[in-house]
Amino acid sequence: MHALLNVAVMAARRAGAVLGRNFNKRHKLTVEKKGHNDFVSSADLAAEAAIIEVIHKHYPDHAIHAEESGISGESDHVWIIDPLDGTTNYLHGFPVFAVSIGLQINGRLEHAVVYDPMREELFTASKGEGAQLDGRKIRVSGNKDLDRALIGTGFPFRQADSEMGPYLEMLGKVVKNTSGVRRPGAAALDLCYVAVGRLDAFWETGLQPWDLAAGTLIIREAGGIVSALDGGENHLETGHVLAGTPRIYRGLAKLCAKDIKAILA
Repeated sequence: MHALLNVAVMAARRAGAVLGRNFNKRHKLTVEKKGHNDFVSSADLAAEAAIIEVIHKHYPDHAIHAEESGISGESDHVWIIDPLDGTTNYLHGFPVFAVSIGLQINGRLEHAVVYDPMREELFTASKGEGAQLDGRKIRVSGNKDLDRALIGTGFPFRQADSEMGPYLEMLGKVVKNTSGVRRPGAAALDLCYVAVGRLDAFWETGLQPWDLAAGTLIIREAGGIVSALDGGENHLETGHVLAGTPRIYRGLAKLCAKDIKAILA
């Protein structure tokens, strides 16, 4: 394992331990509202601090782009961190959440870790070296038929007023033309589930770079496609993402082209 990836794994496991210790003591956590349906707890903050401590112990000059503490430092190495993807799930005791850490070097995603502390599942990837789950190589599913596909999604919440109408049109088409739709509530895990073949595709709008960075590399290294809804490469900036196996990705894009255009209008 690459030294940088090994540090990311250590940091993710440290954060996962923090989240695990606090999961059954949620009533004692301090919780603040950042925006509509957007919360931060003392568990998020403690997990993020643990991640940054591990990274800076090994690489004190590297830059950080974290959900809670923002951007700090200047370096061609930038760690993109979500200490708790799925905060709303976590605060309700719904056991679907993860730690997500991606490393950009000179603007390119090079290493990624997504850790699910409830299932103790560790998804990793390094550019050009494939993706793994607990050290075993993973690939996207071989499903080629849209009507047999299981699709993941997330509901609009940051711009729900403008996006909900076309999103629901798209959701209706997907429900009618696939075998099912799931909305677990943790985008980093959704992306990893595409990478390992548990989902055949995933789409969501209004995400942040820390939601997407690690999962993007993991899917691509597992043989899948990740892009903005319109097929562009700027999904980390727009927050609108479509991912899947090559065949299912293309099928969804074609099926929902009109609705995607409306969402982006």
